[in-house]
Amino acid sequence: MTNNLEKKWEDHSSENQKRKPKLVSPTPVDREIKLDENSVLLSITDTRGVIEYCNEDFVESSGYEEYELVGAGHNIVRHPDMPRVIFKLMWERIQNKQNIIAFVKNMAKTGRYYWVMTDFVVKENDKGEVTNYKALRKPAPKKAVQEIIPLYKRLREIEDLNGIEASEKFLKGFLDSKNTNYDVYIEKLITDNVSSTTQDVKEEKKKGSFFKRFFGIE
Repeated sequence: MTNNLEKKWEDHSSENQKRKPKLVSPTPVDREIKLDENSVLLSITDTRGVIEYCNEDFVESSGYEEYELVGAGHNIVRHPDMPRVIFKLMWERIQNKQNIIAFVKNMAKTGRYYWVMTDFVVKENDKGEVTNYKALRKPAPKKAVQEIIPLYKRLREIEDLNGIEASEKFLKGFLDSKNTNYDVYIEKLITDNVSSTTQDVKEEKKKGSFFKRFFGIE
């Protein structure tokens, strides 16, 4: 039986589909966009995932004009190779004011792709109500992407045949087989392949997002 969180995510996904921008969807092209290793792709959305602001690095990497992005659903840069279960996991976390890091393959307006590692900051008002989601992205390390690609491929294949619930169970089994959980697995892929710019990454009780602790950005 579908639980409340799954239904909420499915309802959100359906609503997001209705908000697709009136632009021709690009055809995927198997050519990678090389991002500047120092770039930080930032976007701010409302609680429905509609883009309210994006910085220059985000605009440049996407290939869209700023006016095409603002007001569009964030799925404007979604690549069809991405497993839906990863987005489901992200939405469940941030809607509960919890942080999450994810590797994401995005698609530019040209159809070309680029890999990023994404972290979130949940924005609240004085009443503790969520008002916005700020997403920070940096270029994903090549070795980490090489490990993620076959996992995402299997998740996507399972979803196409048996749905998102099956892929979610497979992801849990995959992590269990490695005696780890999602957060530890993803953070290790980053820490093993990227040099930290701060001294706080090993302080487990350090406040703030992973990007703040590891890269010193928020």
